[in-house]
Amino acid sequence: MDDIPAGPAQADIWRPHVTVASVVADGGRFLMVEEVIRGEHRFNQPAGHLDPAETLLEAARRETLEETGWDIELDCLIGVQQWHSPVHDSHIVRFAFAGRPLRHHPDRPLDQGIQRALWLTYEEIAALGDRLRSPLVLTTLHDWLAGQRFPLTALRSLLPARGG
Repeated sequence: MDDIPAGPAQADIWRPHVTVASVVADGGRFLMVEEVIRGEHRFNQPAGHLDPAETLLEAARRETLEETGWDIELDCLIGVQQWHSPVHDSHIVRFAFAGRPLRHHPDRPLDQGIQRALWLTYEEIAALGDRLRSPLVLTTLHDWLAGQRFPLTALRSLLPARGG
């Protein structure tokens, strides 16, 4: 018999939300999205949740394409951030990446709730203040501007290869 203690009841299991975000810089401007959340306009980096059987890198590229219409190439991991959202009463673990734009698909419909993708300078983003989706937006930009970079090889996926 194994000496593994019984875990908590299913309803008591803590599950943080795993999310990804992409800092996409081009000529001193950053790719951002304007989205409507609970009837209010908010600004964020392209970001979203990790889907089942998806790597973190795949999720970052997918979310950026779905929210902005841009294909990107990821260059590095900026960092991993933890935050508690008081609005959702949920714990977020966010993997922030940096990448560069490759190709724009201007006719591609954007995700539901996304009003538009736009390019803003750091000063314009900082001036948005309370209209930013969360404090993670500026934290991520500050880390990127400070030169924080980790190689993508720091992440390893042991998921089975996907077909097709």
